[in-house]
Amino acid sequence: MKYSSTNRGFPAGNPIANVFVVLVGALAIAVSVVLGFVAFVVLGSIVAVLAAVIGLRLWWFNRKLKRQASLSPAQSRPAPEGVIEGEFHVIEDDRERKGKG
Repeated sequence: MKYSSTNRGFPAGNPIANVFVVLVGALAIAVSVVLGFVAFVVLGSIVAVLAAVIGLRLWWFNRKLKRQASLSPAQSRPAPEGVIEGEFHVIEDDRERKGKG
């Protein structure tokens, strides 16, 4: 048997072998498509869950910041009359020095 490059059919001369090659090829393509779809769905699900977790975390953080800003005492209400708000530091207690010296 002589094969030429112009003959572009199946290499096997047996028609049963040709049908077997077509079936195996179609099955391989079908399995590849199904596995690709499953991989796409799994990766898409992972991305969707991560996006939901990040979005929920950002929402919670923004909510917490807004709550802290609304509860700050300096902005929410003025101090009662006679009350001075601020920090102080005791440098030296004059009463102790007078009693000892």
